[in-house]
Amino acid sequence: MASSQSAARAEEYPGTSTGPLRVVVVDLNNFSTFPTLAIGILLASLRTAGFEATLLSPLADDVPAVERERPDRYLDHVARRLHFATGPMKAARDAARAAYYWRQNRPHPKVLAMVKRAIQGKPDAILLSAYLQHFNTVEALARLAAEAKVPVILGGPVFNLPKVAEAWRRLPGLSAIVGAEADVVLPEIVRAVCRGGDLTVFEGVTLPDGRRTADARPLRPLNQRLVPDFTDFPWERYRVRIIPLMAGRGCQWDRCTFCSDISSVSGRTFRNRSVEDVMHEMREQSRRHQTQNFMFLDLKLNSNPHLMRSIVENVQRNVPGARWIGTVHVDQRPDNGLTRAELQAAVQAGMRRVSFGLESGSPRMLALFDKGCTVERNGEFIRTAYEAGLSVRCTMFSGYPGETARDLELTSEFLAKHGEFIDRVRFNAFSLQEGTLIHDRLQKGSTESDGIRLGELDARYGRRAFVNARERPLSYRRARARVLDAVYAINRRTIRPSAREFDGLM
Repeated sequence: MASSQSAARAEEYPGTSTGPLRVVVVDLNNFSTFPTLAIGILLASLRTAGFEATLLSPLADDVPAVERERPDRYLDHVARRLHFATGPMKAARDAARAAYYWRQNRPHPKVLAMVKRAIQGKPDAILLSAYLQHFNTVEALARLAAEAKVPVILGGPVFNLPKVAEAWRRLPGLSAIVGAEADVVLPEIVRAVCRGGDLTVFEGVTLPDGRRTADARPLRPLNQRLVPDFTDFPWERYRVRIIPLMAGRGCQWDRCTFCSDISSVSGRTFRNRSVEDVMHEMREQSRRHQTQNFMFLDLKLNSNPHLMRSIVENVQRNVPGARWIGTVHVDQRPDNGLTRAELQAAVQAGMRRVSFGLESGSPRMLALFDKGCTVERNGEFIRTAYEAGLSVRCTMFSGYPGETARDLELTSEFLAKHGEFIDRVRFNAFSLQEGTLIHDRLQKGSTESDGIRLGELDARYGRRAFVNARERPLSYRRARARVLDAVYAINRRTIRPSAREFDGLM
């Protein structure tokens, strides 16, 4: 049966019979002003395996990158207030949200034209790396490829979630969805698609007919990765040349109830590289692209404190003048790598900005999140990091099940007390994502479901609609307005000069 299906696929997509396979890799990530790490890894893997791989980057074709976290203007504050509106303003909020997401998620005409030109060159396959907001774009691109009989392979960070993969597999033109860390195995998957091989031998693959192979195991060891290939990215379009990299994948804590990262394909279980491997990549990328600026994309750079200390100790010897930023977890481990002396050493080693999940100023909410941190320790970290010379950025959100007006009052008090030491706050509305611990608990009717009415799961976007009755009281809305005022007071300022080249990158 498998052999007949393979033969049929080979006849439908004849590909190139001789010479290296030619593939087009489309980078749909237009939210960055630096190269996309996952794409660089895949390009290195394909080219090392002998493929002719062409990168299509929207930014190179004059599709502007989305600007992130610039200093707030008053209109930004008004938009944020509207985004969180409930009560009498709910209808206006819903209409504004619908218009915003329609605009953000529609296929960009230049992206469609760019891929259409590439298809005319009859590549053997098109590879799409997508986030869930790209559903409409992937649908349009897969249709174009199907008309030209060019197979399409789709991958992304959450296609390991069965309901998400099921919702996407029906898009006409897709040959396979890969929900795996495909750093090593991707060339073999592409060969199988192009030449009629059996795709069911690979882990983490969903096929258009609904077959799904076993979940892909987390990639180990990480030290076997190739140096990502960023050669073809539009460096001339970037405001600052910044190299993205990861010292490890996953999160040592792995317990936050709201976190969708720990259920994504690369976020499951913590694994780290050796410091020698990280330093080799930094040296090579600095040489290739003539820059000393780096951005660590690790979920938590201090998941392994020893590795973080080793980076601090070795980075300047390997890349003199290196400047870098990263995200940490301010937990209660006796050794989390974030003492005053360690933060000062990091600044001396070129660290310019740190981000962390503050989330709330309420002890009760941090306990509900299972964050593994305390309000007091968060406040101490903010001040210590600022005094060490770091630009401090934090993420927060509101609307989590069980949150009360008192929790928001504590949050606004916390920001008023510590705001002078914070450069940016990214403040979001809580979103109920499939695969998170809180999503599973609410489905089972846990005690946290009080006041929560669940709606339908939109599997295309991995998000479940819900109504939180606790957001309706006037006291709650007023308390949240005070939090938003505090966020605006922080975000309207410019960040400290030593970190300005990294503004908006986290």
